[in-house]
Amino acid sequence: MHIEIKTPMLPESVSEATLLSWKKSPGEFVQQDELLIEIETEKIVLEVPASASGVLRESLKAEGDTIYEGDLLCVIDTEAGASSATEPEPETDGTDTSTESVDDDSDDRHGPAVRSITAHENIDLSEIKGTGKGGRVTKTDLVDQVQSKKAPVQQEQKQPVKPAPPSAPPEPAQEAVSGDRLERRTPMSRIRRTIADRLIQAQHGAALLTTFNEVDLSEVIALRKKFRDEFEEKHGARLGFMSFFVKACVESLKTNPAVNAIIDGNDIVYHDFCDVGIAVSSPRGLVVPIIRNAEKMSFSDIENQIRDFGERARSGSLKLEELSGGTFTITNGGIFGSLVSTPIVNPPQSAILGMHKIQERPIAINGEIVIRPMMYLALTYDHRIIDGREAVTFLVGIKEALEDPSRLLLQL
Repeated sequence: MHIEIKTPMLPESVSEATLLSWKKSPGEFVQQDELLIEIETEKIVLEVPASASGVLRESLKAEGDTIYEGDLLCVIDTEAGASSATEPEPETDGTDTSTESVDDDSDDRHGPAVRSITAHENIDLSEIKGTGKGGRVTKTDLVDQVQSKKAPVQQEQKQPVKPAPPSAPPEPAQEAVSGDRLERRTPMSRIRRTIADRLIQAQHGAALLTTFNEVDLSEVIALRKKFRDEFEEKHGARLGFMSFFVKACVESLKTNPAVNAIIDGNDIVYHDFCDVGIAVSSPRGLVVPIIRNAEKMSFSDIENQIRDFGERARSGSLKLEELSGGTFTITNGGIFGSLVSTPIVNPPQSAILGMHKIQERPIAINGEIVIRPMMYLALTYDHRIIDGREAVTFLVGIKEALEDPSRLLLQL
């Protein structure tokens, strides 16, 4: 029986996807529930398993193709056993097949993997000396043959093209011949295209402005140092800086509700909850998973949630619902060494906080110059809904909470 594998139901608001990679080739045996295809949507990668065990007989879409929900991707032959996906034993009529002539290149003597490669690479089996039983050509023989043909071509392409020397070449001209000047062109991933579209949307659809402040993190660092080991032992999570910033933002959002609001047509929608997005770098691009109801979460809850997001972002297993929504975003360019930047708002949100590198700098306190661990903060906001006074007040609220963390415990 032939089983059709189709594009699964795509997440809401996602109309198309890209076939990212095949995990099996035509002619190979696949077990039920084994990963067969990876599909890339705008934000996440969907895994398509095999719905039944059998041999992959036909793949109808290539890597990089745009696919839609319900598209037929491949066909699995469930009546073909695992042995048929390898080189099958040739049928005998009682004669000694060990001395069978290698000139017999009938397709019936070779497995589906060999036949597939032969058709794809246009190979004449009679020209290959097989290493299988009875002189049969195996898949390994074909792979070696294909690679041996491509190797000289690739080597030739790598050789730099040297111009013909002039009739009387001066010595410096010979030394001027340098190495290759190569270019590589790769298609933009769907996630990267979505990021690009949303950044353009933010720039053209909002009146963006950025305001800055700086914060002395001496008290936060001292608190982390004092309770770091005890916190990790009790809660199973490392006490990082991000939980302090999330808590500080939540308290400041409560007193500056416009920063936590969005514009919807001619209306302003205020949120009485804080769904804080945390920008996370992944191998496929920047993603922003959402900490739901951050105002109700403890330091340990936030740290565990952030750690889980980071691990699953790297493995590509975040769910679309974890990346949707959000009322405010925090991004930390400081982990890459950024000293100051102007982050871009994540639509339809109205503001984003940029954290930066902690750097010891001289500052004046009570008339004396001291060295303190300082961080620049940047708030980019939509000036259509947030006034400058509210933006500055919001940043000052974060600064005060972080320079005196006891305010966070008392929710001041």
